[in-house]
Amino acid sequence: MEFQKILVPVAGTKADEGAIELACKLAKGKSKSKIFAIHVIPIERSLPLDIEVTSKIGAAENILSNIENIVKEQGCTVETEMLQARDVGSAIIEQVKKHEADLVLVGISYKKHFGQFCLGDIVPYILENSPCRVIIDHQFQTDT
Repeated sequence: MEFQKILVPVAGTKADEGAIELACKLAKGKSKSKIFAIHVIPIERSLPLDIEVTSKIGAAENILSNIENIVKEQGCTVETEMLQARDVGSAIIEQVKKHEADLVLVGISYKKHFGQFCLGDIVPYILENSPCRVIIDHQFQTDT
């Protein structure tokens, strides 16, 4: 199975590295795929959407720079984008449509909420609304 355009949402977690490395492996098929890495800065409803939160922008630039370095080490190229939105999930889906991606690759790590494994709000939203395939790269950790 080959994908032409792979979109990888990144949030600055350890799971991002595994997801972007997997995207690179998938992109190295017969026809080199394009990889898009996006970082969405959530903006509270009480603030104007175009507000510049310097600390969050700086952190986002570092996240995307790290992704670019990982991709370069893998011998691939990536197009990165930072955006601000009220709702992260819907912003990701908008980018999937904008880039006409045929795969969304989401890296997640093991999280518990009230003692049970939890996907949070964003991953279920992507699964429910994505117009293309979705791969969830679950980053597990061992208790050693």
